Amino acid sequence: MYKTVVIEYSPKTEEMAKKVEEKTNDMAKEGYLLVTMSITGSAKAILVFKEGEKE
Repeated sequence: MYKTVVIEYSPKTEEMAKKVEEKTNDMAKEGYLLVTMSITGSAKAILVFKEGEKE
């Protein structure tokens, strides 16, 4: 099973990286692994997770 998450507007690189890291760690606790991500022209990120093993 896959799950998609959108990270809202984050125009600064360090801010975006921190939000992606936090969301990835939260999702790992729920048993999801980050598969891929992309950044949109409007400074949002789309993260795709796949169900895996819980940490």
